Amino acid sequence: MNRQNILITGASSGLGYTMAKMYAQQGKNLALCARRVERLEALRDEIAKTNPTVKVFIRSLDVNNHDQVFEVFKAFADDLGHLDRVIVNAGMGKGASLGTGYFHANKQTAITNFVSAIAQCEAALELFRAQNHGHLVTISSVSAVRGFRRAMTVYAATKAAITNLTEGIRVDLLGTPIKATTIHPGFIRSEINEKVKTVPFIVDTQTGCKAILKAIDKEGASYYVPGWPWAIVCRVMKFLPMSMLKKMS
Repeated sequence: MNRQNILITGASSGLGYTMAKMYAQQGKNLALCARRVERLEALRDEIAKTNPTVKVFIRSLDVNNHDQVFEVFKAFADDLGHLDRVIVNAGMGKGASLGTGYFHANKQTAITNFVSAIAQCEAALELFRAQNHGHLVTISSVSAVRGFRRAMTVYAATKAAITNLTEGIRVDLLGTPIKATTIHPGFIRSEINEKVKTVPFIVDTQTGCKAILKAIDKEGASYYVPGWPWAIVCRVMKFLPMSMLKKMS
């Protein structure tokens, strides 16, 4: 199916920003939202210059304002007539080892990455169920495979929750024209990790997003991207002793 009208949350930077530019190059119409509207405006203007036939609508959205999530998604559907694909991409990676005085940061990550993802999935699926078609995409992480330490502890837990949430959605949607896909990116250079110097198998944003879009367009259940090496690494990670996990994070 041709997924012409695509909504991306967290589109003002990182993976969301680059995915939007790549979809514009394919001629897709875009509904882009994030907190930093000035960046969305700059992205819209850039797309207008390079791909003038593409429709781009932008709106301010803090995904932690759950009522606003439903309002913005509905408004985008009205703008474009309908939505074919929603990419639940907005997230964050604040946090620290539990018990070290950073509950506020861990809580913020948990709410943004999981509770607010539920709101986005709810809003998208309400629209999809009403129109009887659509493709929901959630951006998880290779960290969903196992638990990790320090700043990754809560982050990895939220991504595991996203993976399970999306699988449950897929079960619920069996036999319908609505599809749900989980993407597990490996280490892709973006704002969320730009200060991290030593990261295994990291790729640049363009390479990573190209692999993400290729996986999304397959519309299967779950993908680890880039496929090499993460499809293999994640299988191995499931059996690593905790001492090895400590070295990876």
